[in-house]
Amino acid sequence: MIHPSLIKKQRLFIFCFLALILITAILSMGMGYSSLSYNRLLPTILGEGTFKEEFVLFSIRLPRILITLLSGMALAVSGAILQGITRNDLADPGIIGVNSGAGVAIAVFFLYFPIDAGSFIYLLPVVAFIGALITACFIYLFSYSKHVGLQPVRLILVGVGFSMALSGAMVVLISSSEREKVDFIAKWLAGSIWGTDWPFILAVLPWLIILIPFTLYKANRLNLLNLSEPVAIGVGVSVERERGVLLLTAVALAAAAVSVTGGIAFIGLMAPHIAKALVGPRTQLFLPIALLIGGWLLLLADTIGRNIVDPEGIAAGIMTALIGAPYFIYLLLKNH
Repeated sequence: MIHPSLIKKQRLFIFCFLALILITAILSMGMGYSSLSYNRLLPTILGEGTFKEEFVLFSIRLPRILITLLSGMALAVSGAILQGITRNDLADPGIIGVNSGAGVAIAVFFLYFPIDAGSFIYLLPVVAFIGALITACFIYLFSYSKHVGLQPVRLILVGVGFSMALSGAMVVLISSSEREKVDFIAKWLAGSIWGTDWPFILAVLPWLIILIPFTLYKANRLNLLNLSEPVAIGVGVSVERERGVLLLTAVALAAAAVSVTGGIAFIGLMAPHIAKALVGPRTQLFLPIALLIGGWLLLLADTIGRNIVDPEGIAAGIMTALIGAPYFIYLLLKNH
């Protein structure tokens, strides 16, 4: 049973992060290359804006804000699952190579397959999922020992190795491609939130609507897997089956997110850690906070990045790396 004071604390943090998301979203709506006056935001939302104001808000700003929020949430939940099933605090879909696998699959699909504009958007998450899943299966196989089971530290090392190898494969693909297509892949690699239109939201949303509630439903299983294998087996958990199902869920969430945002790392590392520091390690308590933190962090990184340098700005993936890399080093030193 969860103590009522913890539930009260969780609700307070949920309210705080929802308020932070709302404030950041409002700031993001008004800021950018085509600025939108804040006193014109409400009239524009209510349909009383000029053509330019409505175009900037509804066709450029709002889809981008929603994409960053949804993708940040997906990456945070993916990171929380990976940390739970591997019992390793350094696990993150960007660090262990899952994102790189999705990236290579998207690059191959974009470069060598005939693309139909109508279906391309909806196929991207599926293609990313296939690439990420193949990569995750290889990482899992190389990290698994018949006698010891899954080795958390080995998983991180193997994942980093795969991430580097796949980055090399991406360079080979780029070097043999046409200029226009290379520009797209370069933007994807930098995490430039390229899928900023309403159809991209419709392509990603079903994955999140199904998989995030499913993860919350599996919260107890994640708690048990986080303890140790003998304890989990002792209470009747089918460890390998649960790990497999949750790994699939984590890969699908990460793939759906990076298919529209590009290569974003460290969100899945930072968000669960911050949430655990606030309310403790129980999945039911920290996961709702972690997904809000993930959404807010990516929205904040994109808002800052867009407005630092005009007109292109700095890619959100670079901004999250600037924040996340020092945090990763801090965790590495803390854990050893």
